[in-house]
Amino acid sequence: MRVKCVICDSINELPDYSPEAKKLRNRPIHTYMCPICHDRISERTNARIATGRFIFRKKHSLVEDEF
Repeated sequence: MRVKCVICDSINELPDYSPEAKKLRNRPIHTYMCPICHDRISERTNARIATGRFIFRKKHSLVEDEF
């Protein structure tokens, strides 16, 4: 399966029966990112986390506590 990176527009080949290819075929909202772009983004994110000023914004669940 030929796939295109959403960031750098490079075209790569994925095996047809790999889990990632199946995910891309069955759920079009999922996008492909090449390993180079993925590594670059993860390095920069980890560097931002290491500064100590990075805050994770997580959704709070609206589950009521039982008393």
